[in-house]
Amino acid sequence: MGLRSFMDALGRHVQKGSKYEKLHTFYEAMDTFLYRPASVTRTTSHVRDSLDLKRMIILVWLCTFPAMFFGMWNIGYQANTVFAAHPDLLAAQTGWRFELIRLLAGFNPASVYDNMVQGAMYFLPVYIVTFAVGITWEILFATIRGHEVNEGFFGTSILFALTLPPTIPLWQVALGISFGVVLGKEVFGGTGKNFINPALAGRAFLFFAYPAAMSGDVVWNVVDGYAGATALSRAAGGGVAALTQGGLSWTDAFFGFMPGAMGETSTLAILIGGGALLIMRISSWRIVAGVMIGMMAFSTLLNTIGSATNPLFALPWYWHLVLGGYAFGMMFMATDPVSAAMTNTGKWVFGMLIGVMVVMIRVINPAFPEGMMLAILFGNLFAPLIDYFVIQANIKRRAARRV
Repeated sequence: MGLRSFMDALGRHVQKGSKYEKLHTFYEAMDTFLYRPASVTRTTSHVRDSLDLKRMIILVWLCTFPAMFFGMWNIGYQANTVFAAHPDLLAAQTGWRFELIRLLAGFNPASVYDNMVQGAMYFLPVYIVTFAVGITWEILFATIRGHEVNEGFFGTSILFALTLPPTIPLWQVALGISFGVVLGKEVFGGTGKNFINPALAGRAFLFFAYPAAMSGDVVWNVVDGYAGATALSRAAGGGVAALTQGGLSWTDAFFGFMPGAMGETSTLAILIGGGALLIMRISSWRIVAGVMIGMMAFSTLLNTIGSATNPLFALPWYWHLVLGGYAFGMMFMATDPVSAAMTNTGKWVFGMLIGVMVVMIRVINPAFPEGMMLAILFGNLFAPLIDYFVIQANIKRRAARRV
């Protein structure tokens, strides 16, 4: 029996009125993941496209893979580099992850395999917990509401996991994705009705509820007993000089050879995946261009103003591009078609607002050296208002033509 025949036979047992009808939502999610939905539009009054919601979200999911795989390698590379310099720390490491790593691989920073295995031991559990908990909430709400499971969670799950530090406790991962899915999306009606990005909502919840696990110098490297600040934190303390004196060149930062969140360190990998989304027209190039213009303009303005006490005023725009979560947020978070502005003019304004806000938060507000997460959430809140004024301006302009 083929897979299609098996799914058809299974489907007869979960239809309405059958004994297991409550499992229909779960069955439908699996069936539409494997195959195209059976019911599609056929009349001439509808626009038909091969790129439906399911395929669009899967493409977004696949386009995060360059950042994801580099992130796993970088987790292992950062840890194994520390072990090579401090062999005594390796002997002191305990826990099930390190037992598995010792069984499956070594701790050589020059070995791609060793680095990948170690990174996978941290990323995969986070992603598995994210997906298991999040999809449970999705199925629960879909069952209660009596509709199919939406594919939007595929994108939410991977984006949420990639913005976390590798040392995040798994129970906090479960809490964060629960907040993002339930309070960031489902209470507003589900996929397509949320006004903020669910992945960022979950991350923001963890950032404010458990700041010690989401920030500081000890959460970015998986080595117990070792503290290593992110490049952005070092820049906040001493500007570009602190980065270069610490051995980090702009090229290293662009490639991602530095501590950070699991999928946010490599600007190159992010641009490869995000660029593919732009080419396929899944992401809006207007939003990406707006974020870049806003960031470049405001950072250049602050460079011109200068400050004797704040070294971040002198940080050039090209360093902002490669530090923290700026590139990942610009390519994958700000371009979320649901929580972003909808009109073409609004997308420019929305993007520029985020670009200005991220620099403002990073440089002027010393409490949040990152900034991109809060800037995008701030933009999400203003997106409907931006679209409203754009539409009203268009109405007034067309009304004036008829006079």
